[in-house]
Amino acid sequence: MTHRPARHLALAQLANSVGDGTYYVTSALYFTQVAHLAPARVGLGLTLAWGVGSLVGVPLGRLADRRGPRGTSVLLALGTATAIASFLLVRDFAAFVLTACLYAAAQSGLAAARQALLAGLVPAGERTRLLARLQSTLNGGLAVGAALGGAALSVGTASAYRAVLVLDALCFLVCALLLLRLPAVRATMPADIGTTGGDRRIAVLRDRPYALLALLNAVLLLRLPLLSLALPLWITERTGAPAWLASGLFVLNTLAVTMLQVRTARAVTGLGSAVRIVRRSGLVMLASCAVFALSAGRSAWLAAAIMVAGAVLQVVAEMQQSAGSWQLSFDLAPADRMGEYQGLFGTGVTVARTAGPLVVIWLLLGWGTAGWLVLGVLMAVAAYAMGPVARRAAHRRTPQQAVAEPVLVR
Repeated sequence: MTHRPARHLALAQLANSVGDGTYYVTSALYFTQVAHLAPARVGLGLTLAWGVGSLVGVPLGRLADRRGPRGTSVLLALGTATAIASFLLVRDFAAFVLTACLYAAAQSGLAAARQALLAGLVPAGERTRLLARLQSTLNGGLAVGAALGGAALSVGTASAYRAVLVLDALCFLVCALLLLRLPAVRATMPADIGTTGGDRRIAVLRDRPYALLALLNAVLLLRLPLLSLALPLWITERTGAPAWLASGLFVLNTLAVTMLQVRTARAVTGLGSAVRIVRRSGLVMLASCAVFALSAGRSAWLAAAIMVAGAVLQVVAEMQQSAGSWQLSFDLAPADRMGEYQGLFGTGVTVARTAGPLVVIWLLLGWGTAGWLVLGVLMAVAAYAMGPVARRAAHRRTPQQAVAEPVLVR
């Protein structure tokens, strides 16, 4: 692959991650203070929306296989921009839910379609390394977006919040334009699939080993609500550490992934190394949870030191798990159904965002120290189970399902 597609993929990732960063920081206050929605209704609406998003990832990924991943990605990026701009018009709960569902569906589909596009542009041996670079770019973009969102928060006016949404929509518009400049990738699934006389079945739902692999990955992604939700609550309610430590741990995580994710991914070169690094990540995550548990009831500086140590272990586990799961998700997916399979695997993110906060808060704030240990053991077991499940999935593959080299439309 030439450097140009990789550069455009990175720029597209940067554009939409800056937009995402601004949205994450300001959206809750926009919906409650500007759109005048009750916080409970905002939470319910977003839960419903991401539930829809988790259901449409596979069909939209299948659409990318049938119609081509580049065009599908561009349309879904434009759909995301449209949804974000539509938030500016939301004034009641029904409109909010509809717009949020469009946003979540477009985001989930875009993730699957872009993975299929990457698979079509990048040889199999280079995908994990490129994904690591894209992840580093994503974290850098989120940091920039969060800073811009923080500036809007400091102003605190309705106009400032609206300006952030406009910026977010423009970021996804730029993302769509950058994706459009990439080479077109030939559709891998015949267009008559799903029509009269075609195969209407969604293959990934019948591929039990791969579906189980996606489920185990969703368990490992329960780490997602830790930094944004669980740790801030744990710090303020169970330790003597200052509340601002939560922000510091987020910055630590962002910087570590930005600088070290590519280096971590170099160790992953195939299925064997992917399984080993995922298993290692489970043990590191167990150690991280055990360290976090030690902070309960500690004084300010001791608790802060323990929390920083736990956060270092957590980000190491995160980078290892990400690198290994990327390799597994691509290598075990049939080349002609990459979007469909990536749609299911990516559902783990939406499931973790939807159910993760409830599970993690129930465990950690309800059970305290024991909850941390249960969470750590759960992740270690899920990481270990990825090995036999991945081997079973690999044995089921036929030569025709092996990962193909990119086929571009000239």
